[in-house]
Amino acid sequence: MTIQNKVQLITYPDSLGGNLLELHYVLKKYLRKAVGGVHILPFYPSSADRGFAPLTYDQVDPVFGTWEDLEHIGRDFDLTIDFMVNHISRQSLFFQDYVEKGSASRYADMFLSFKKLNPDGEISQKDLEKVYTRKPRPPFSFIERADGSKEKIWSTFDYEQIDLDWQSPVTREVMRKFLIRLARTRAKMIRMDAFAYTTIRIGTNCFFLEPEVWELLNWLDDFTAPFETEILPEVHEHYSYQLKLADKGYWAYDFSLPMLVLHTLYHHTNKRLVHWLKICPRKQITTLDTHDGIGVVDVAELMSKEEIDRTINGLYEKGSNIKRIYSSAVYQNLDIYQVNCTYFSALESNQDSYMAARTIQFFTPGIPQVYYVGLLAGENDVELIEQTQNGRDINRHNYNLNEIQTEIEKPVVQRLLKLMEFRNSYPAFNGSFRIEETPENKLSLTWENGIFRANASIDLTHYQSRIVYFDDQENVQKEFPV
Repeated sequence: MTIQNKVQLITYPDSLGGNLLELHYVLKKYLRKAVGGVHILPFYPSSADRGFAPLTYDQVDPVFGTWEDLEHIGRDFDLTIDFMVNHISRQSLFFQDYVEKGSASRYADMFLSFKKLNPDGEISQKDLEKVYTRKPRPPFSFIERADGSKEKIWSTFDYEQIDLDWQSPVTREVMRKFLIRLARTRAKMIRMDAFAYTTIRIGTNCFFLEPEVWELLNWLDDFTAPFETEILPEVHEHYSYQLKLADKGYWAYDFSLPMLVLHTLYHHTNKRLVHWLKICPRKQITTLDTHDGIGVVDVAELMSKEEIDRTINGLYEKGSNIKRIYSSAVYQNLDIYQVNCTYFSALESNQDSYMAARTIQFFTPGIPQVYYVGLLAGENDVELIEQTQNGRDINRHNYNLNEIQTEIEKPVVQRLLKLMEFRNSYPAFNGSFRIEETPENKLSLTWENGIFRANASIDLTHYQSRIVYFDDQENVQKEFPV
């Protein structure tokens, strides 16, 4: 495994400082021991969705910096970057050439016009309703050419994000070059964003269709593996998809953990979490917070509908100024499968509760990833969301260097940084994991590796966390202050 088993930071290129150069400064000044890796969200030229509608992968957006800036960060930290497998920007030269020239474009075969999907150029409403989408809108948009003619084109997510046809040799030729370009950077991992939406077969839900997904994953891996760059397929849905990925030897995401931990702490019960910890993939990236919201669909059947509803209601009650309207069309937020809130706010900005949540995450099997707002124990940015009218911005505050200097000194942030340093440096976390027997309102998790042993005990009623570990230098057990 080329990637270190250490806490990773996930951040936009301009969210901890104004660009990649300042991000590197922040990493080196404040996070040298707390962070082993950094996942930098899309830094390419993009037309929408804060980087997730890339025009090309050959450039770093000059607003953020240069490839040299990324190289410097990659020398000091394990670097993870994004590849948006499902789509490319409507404004990309590839799609614009198709708009201009139609079937005469050399890139025409990269895209999925309705004529390509069905000879008569129409897809029934019944078939369209079967398609799994993250937003309550049909999975297509229109092209209008200079001659006034219109054409329907497949676009699962948004008007600016045009789906790619991965059955096309043209798509694979273009994307192969991009993929090799990215794998040749210092990136240790490439996240395959929106990967599950790459399989289009009319009459199905067009989501993670087998065996197509496995063929594509093997193809993607073939062009990254020679550079010792691993791939991380991003699939936001039922937990069984993560188990499938793990069974095939791929990295998976623990998107179930955020809701499970909220349920555990809100309702003082370990039952649902313990069940998941027994069956979850061991080769996974764990999260509590991300640039998107707190996922709901990921815990279906891990929690009952009543438990999910009760936890979501609790989230709105406890979540520091969060309103249901922020997750609605009024705030440009049509993703119906998540709730937008910072994780610190979701836990009522209670320091002990927050540290209990992070202790659980860091003792869960896998490599922990901490979102930059969560790193600084950020609360809901209501001012920003009201300014932009974009629901997701409640958890996307950009910190300048002066703010970071202040926020990093908060007691809860200092507690978190020390816990991250312990998680990164203590050898037990490279060993075996087990769950100890406890009453329902307690949780006890142990890692053991030779003489090294660390146990985390969490009181789910009072949110008190206690870590006991073996100090090989003094040959005694010690308590780590959480």
